[in-house]
Amino acid sequence: MTQALYIDCCIRGEQSRTKQLAEAFLAAYGAREDVEITRLTLMDEPLIPFSNGFFWQREGLLERGELDHPRFRYAHQFQQAQRIIIAAPFWDLSFPALLKVYLENLCVQGITFDCNEQNGCFGVCNAQKMLFLTSRGGAMEGKSMDNGTKYLSDMAKFFGIPHFRHIAADGLDMGLEPVEAILTRARAQAQELAKTF
Repeated sequence: MTQALYIDCCIRGEQSRTKQLAEAFLAAYGAREDVEITRLTLMDEPLIPFSNGFFWQREGLLERGELDHPRFRYAHQFQQAQRIIIAAPFWDLSFPALLKVYLENLCVQGITFDCNEQNGCFGVCNAQKMLFLTSRGGAMEGKSMDNGTKYLSDMAKFFGIPHFRHIAADGLDMGLEPVEAILTRARAQAQELAKTF
């Protein structure tokens, strides 16, 4: 059974076009008998940026090697998953800050990555594949200003996840094509990928 972790950062909730895309993928992927999906909704989690005592608590735990502390539950969950699915909208040239805060909580030496003199830093996560699902108002596919897709692709490499894919409903607010036509095309791509992800 493939253990998949779905990370939901669709901050507009049910109104989110990214969520529509993600749910199409999850419906097809979850219908497979060989897949079990765990959902993590970031908007429901007590995530806060590293600052003051919260930061120094983390530093103390790491110094003492207390990697089993509840502070590191997100990192352990991510490290153990065999597939990673992230859904977040295009937001200020990237993605919502909430997702960045979550990613900071994942970066724990000894859990999701490690370092040595021979190899420098290297990822130790179990996942072989990571998928990013997003929607964008403008036409940003393949553009240098789409920092979110590039960042997550780099994070996959950092965590040792060899295969990264993304699917975007792109150009939704440009008026060049009906919104539903764009979403339908992206949902079809997602459902097709679910067969082999």
